[in-house]
Amino acid sequence: MRVSLFVTCFNDTLFPQTGQAVVSLLERLGCEVEFPLEQTCCGQMHMNSGHPREGLALARRFARVFADADAVVTPSASCAGMLRKHLGEEGPPVYELSELIVDRLGLDDVGAYFPHRVTFHPTCHSLRELELGDRPRRLLSAVRGIELVDLPQSDECCGFGGTFAVKNAEVSSAMLADKVRAVLDTGAEVVCAADNSCLMHIGGALSRQRAGVRTVHLAEVLASTR
Repeated sequence: MRVSLFVTCFNDTLFPQTGQAVVSLLERLGCEVEFPLEQTCCGQMHMNSGHPREGLALARRFARVFADADAVVTPSASCAGMLRKHLGEEGPPVYELSELIVDRLGLDDVGAYFPHRVTFHPTCHSLRELELGDRPRRLLSAVRGIELVDLPQSDECCGFGGTFAVKNAEVSSAMLADKVRAVLDTGAEVVCAADNSCLMHIGGALSRQRAGVRTVHLAEVLASTR
């Protein structure tokens, strides 16, 4: 299967290891991965900040850049949701990573090995916009060596929400405190999610508290084999 990677500006700038993990994982699963160099932001930040004209212009540019793609994969549920919502049938088929693996490749077990106690945070966009359901957990459950523990109140927002965390800092901080408390209650070594934006938010609080819990993107867990 030929797949085009949309790494997203957030990952490209701050978490390049996640994009590298996607490529490593998909190539291990037999995919041919392409990376269009012309790709830029999908426009989500503009949309969320009240600039729909500029945001839609970037989304349409995305559609032109990826026009020849058989399938586009992105390690960001929020960007995938943004593109599907605003492009619809005008855009190429865009999949969040777990969707591509489960729905298009037909796999639950990707041959990963990750011997750690892990809890999974289902981000708001993955829950409510993409409706990923149990796809990420099915993939994580098949990882050898993993101890997957449930996150209390897992469907509650972590408080990030892009510019929401800046414009409503006090509310965001209160929501984050609840999420971090839930993570710590699990006794997990690692908190995992399908969006590095939420992991950055959660990870910042964990780091400031010196909690000893690290954040790892879903792609990096699934790409791990030793």
